[in-house]
Amino acid sequence: MESSSVVHDLTPLVEAAKKVYVLDTNVLLHDPTAVTAFNEHHIVIPMTVLEELDHIKDRRDKTVSREARIAINIIDKIVDAASPQAIQEGVGIPSADAGGTRGTLAIYPDQLINDDSDIPYLDGTPDQANDNRIINVALKMQAENEGAFVCLVTKDINMRIKAKGSGLLHVEDYRRDRVLDDIDLLCKGYEHIEGDFWAGVSEVDTIREDNITLHRVPRDSVPDAYPNMFLYDDLEFLAFVHRMDAEYLYLRCDSRDNLMNRRFWGLSPRNLEQAMAMSLIGNNDVDMTVMTGPAGSGKTLIALAYGLHAILEEGRYSKLIVARSTPPIAEDIGFLPGTEEEKMAPWLAAFDDNLEILHGSDESCTGSIDYVKERANIQFKSLNFMRGRSFNNAYIIIDEAQGLTQFQLKSVISRVGEDSKIVVLGNLAQIDNKYISPLTSGLTYLVERSKSYDHAGIMHVNGIVRSRLAAFAEENL
Repeated sequence: MESSSVVHDLTPLVEAAKKVYVLDTNVLLHDPTAVTAFNEHHIVIPMTVLEELDHIKDRRDKTVSREARIAINIIDKIVDAASPQAIQEGVGIPSADAGGTRGTLAIYPDQLINDDSDIPYLDGTPDQANDNRIINVALKMQAENEGAFVCLVTKDINMRIKAKGSGLLHVEDYRRDRVLDDIDLLCKGYEHIEGDFWAGVSEVDTIREDNITLHRVPRDSVPDAYPNMFLYDDLEFLAFVHRMDAEYLYLRCDSRDNLMNRRFWGLSPRNLEQAMAMSLIGNNDVDMTVMTGPAGSGKTLIALAYGLHAILEEGRYSKLIVARSTPPIAEDIGFLPGTEEEKMAPWLAAFDDNLEILHGSDESCTGSIDYVKERANIQFKSLNFMRGRSFNNAYIIIDEAQGLTQFQLKSVISRVGEDSKIVVLGNLAQIDNKYISPLTSGLTYLVERSKSYDHAGIMHVNGIVRSRLAAFAEENL
């Protein structure tokens, strides 16, 4: 079959669907369910994308290979019973609504495209060949379907620039996972009310629940309130949103002195945000705490100190699991010598540093750290090998979560079992994944999606306490 006949078959679908989206491989790796994200429109997957997914699915990197396999399986379910001609023209994507469709999905045989016409064509070097083939699909469809909206969707910034420079009118980043338009709008876990909080409250009732005194105020007193957040004003008021319903907020008032006097494993807060974070993480009714903030703000230290306190002093959990992903060289973990914990040591050295801070004044610092690791049953894990497991009666710390996608974070958090608590840490200013920005990070998605959950808490820990030099570097370099 010649490429021109393929385009001819696609023309009616282009007109009917109105919008055509050509997907790059990185979109399907970022979100394997991306083919269902474009409503009633027409999705085109170039053959080159399938070839790349086939190559990636066998990688030793468990994270990316698993997502490639999921994407392939979803595509297979859609086109499985279709004829070759139907697959090239477009197969209906099943919808969650009975009897409906989301749109159509087509596979484009881009190996048939050549430069023997007046249509713009990219050739390029071998390392750019696959990107150029995908761009060529969008260019050819745009040229031969005049008036149709043809858009290339890719998370590769340079590829977007190349496509625009080649004459493609519509090029977009993948935005399904974008829950905010501005990262400055991200929830912080607290709200500062200027002046006197009570001056803006129209009515208040005091009630007792489970030996706790609560102040019930109308929800419109703090319109943007959500469960487990803190409120404080310029005077002495400081309160915690204990719960909320359709009409009222139920506030548990506290004092700054009480929060600042909290201790975990000898660690005390240095500022109000650290104090609020320690109060939140120590709340037995909060199953998940998400802590964001700049490097050196104390996130890891607080999470680790509470874990040791909860396991060794309170006996609340049976083990402490510390995990993080290992990009950009995740495959190398398989070649490092030793156990999984020993292989993870280069990426989890920060926790050893924090253990040294907590036990630096001990007579034998090394002996104390080894003793604590054994008594607290501290286990170091790679996120690449956590899927499929279930962690019960465990305290889990996920470090450097800013480089994870929403799909990756969901798969890890869903591993948390009964009587467990998870703490997710991340700094959105330090993202190493080239396909993730602060707005599309799984950490941002997690903060926004979990803020209304009664058993989740959010805290942005600001203020650099590592050193005055660290503060200068974070703010000025």
